[in-house]
Amino acid sequence: MTSLRRPFPWKFLITRLVHAVFTVLGIAIVAFLLLQLAPGDAAQALAGESGTADAEYLASLRAQMGLDRPIYEQLGAFLMRILRFDLGYSFRYGTDVASLIFSRMPATLLLMVSSILIALVGGLFFGITAARHVNRLPDRLISIFALLFYATPPFWIGLMMILIFSVQLGWAPTGGMINIVAGHTGFAAVLDIAHHLVLPALVQAFFYFAIYTRLVRTGMLEVLNLEYIRVARAKGISENRIAYRHALQNAVLPLVTVVGTNVGTILGGAVLTETVFSWPGVGRLMFDALFQRDLNLLLSILVISSIFVVIANLVVDLLYCVINPTVELR
Repeated sequence: MTSLRRPFPWKFLITRLVHAVFTVLGIAIVAFLLLQLAPGDAAQALAGESGTADAEYLASLRAQMGLDRPIYEQLGAFLMRILRFDLGYSFRYGTDVASLIFSRMPATLLLMVSSILIALVGGLFFGITAARHVNRLPDRLISIFALLFYATPPFWIGLMMILIFSVQLGWAPTGGMINIVAGHTGFAAVLDIAHHLVLPALVQAFFYFAIYTRLVRTGMLEVLNLEYIRVARAKGISENRIAYRHALQNAVLPLVTVVGTNVGTILGGAVLTETVFSWPGVGRLMFDALFQRDLNLLLSILVISSIFVVIANLVVDLLYCVINPTVELR
């Protein structure tokens, strides 16, 4: 018996990787030129902090940082560093940019993965529930809450949750990732991180939970009206099996696409969430770099974020073949 397994789409993968290289370079060039329009630079920020903002000191700092060179030379040097996988040096933090970013990356990935899982699980469960009880009380309640979460700014939800659950009830910390004073180790440290993670992960997840719930509901309603679902009902298959086994596989395809495209917005939303909850991730680092005029650090974070988004979208495209074998990648 011959195997029906399809070959791995190497041609598609290579083509997308080539496109990804030019995409990331284009993002780097546009981001560099846009940030040049912002007032001030890292030299002015450092000189202002030291209290010696005279012209000679500023000129010395700019020469040390390479800010005295023409813009096209700075851009060329920045692109060459990217091609050599060298992100340069942060004079503001006194360390190389790569180690600084990757030291903050685990915290951001933990927050992002947790929020995506919460949004996905909640969106799937409540979306399916709403579709199975369409135009009835469960559907109306779920739709109302999804609309509220979608329309309410996440930072406001975060501030209200801090006020209620941290200040008033004392159930969760107001911010940070660990309790430094307690000095937990082992499993106690894991529980401590999870305790600090609950509020920011929920706040980050609420907006996407609303989107996924509505998307799953719409997809399920379309699939549940198809002919093969009617045949399954005629055979006496239970509604739970029809919903979770037969209909969900086709209804979830648009959700996979949206999750992939949301990776960039989730990273962007992490800036506000990490700032509100003092979460020590890349988003908070980006916020600080912007106000400190550390443009090299800020540009490096934007480039790494764009690489991450491109890879996430590529993975989503490949997952299409796993979820639905009839999909062909071109």
